[in-house]
Amino acid sequence: MRSHNTSRKVLVGFLISFLFLGLAGQKVWAATAEEIDMNADKALEHFYDEVKGGKELVNKAKGVLIFPSVIKAGIGIGGEYGEGSLRTNGLIFKGKTVDYYSTAAASLGFQLGAQKKSIIVIFMQDEALKNFQASSGWKAGVDASIAVVKVGAGGAMDSSNLKEPILAFIFGQKGLMYNLTLEGAKFTKLNKS
Repeated sequence: MRSHNTSRKVLVGFLISFLFLGLAGQKVWAATAEEIDMNADKALEHFYDEVKGGKELVNKAKGVLIFPSVIKAGIGIGGEYGEGSLRTNGLIFKGKTVDYYSTAAASLGFQLGAQKKSIIVIFMQDEALKNFQASSGWKAGVDASIAVVKVGAGGAMDSSNLKEPILAFIFGQKGLMYNLTLEGAKFTKLNKS
């Protein structure tokens, strides 16, 4: 029994080290600006296909932050990381990025394995977008709240929180993901020039 606990502690320690060193050493997973932009275009198209009225919602937005691939992994203690692009006003549909960002978060509790998701964050108000852009390290739930929008059968959006200044949609490999939150996720501006 004792060797089982020791093995588990070693495995957990290794995983924690791997996750935190990996998240700190972003260059290992870093994508080029071109890769991020190409994948962001695909993620937006997927969003438009999945969500009725999604394109119209984005058209009204002041800015859209697109994370095409956020990887979450863990054994007991987990972490997630992804890189994305911020597009504002008329540049959203032209595929032109204003800035690049990373997102990272840590979590505790029962978890085993890895998953990939895409996150679309939509800024509906100028002030919310400006506050985000002015921050050096913006944290969801601390610097501002993000309303994660639920989508029902047939891709219809739950209209109860569509008037919030910042909205988010989270997709997995099989479509929209439910009961997820972005609380505690940190967004940091990247230098991709």
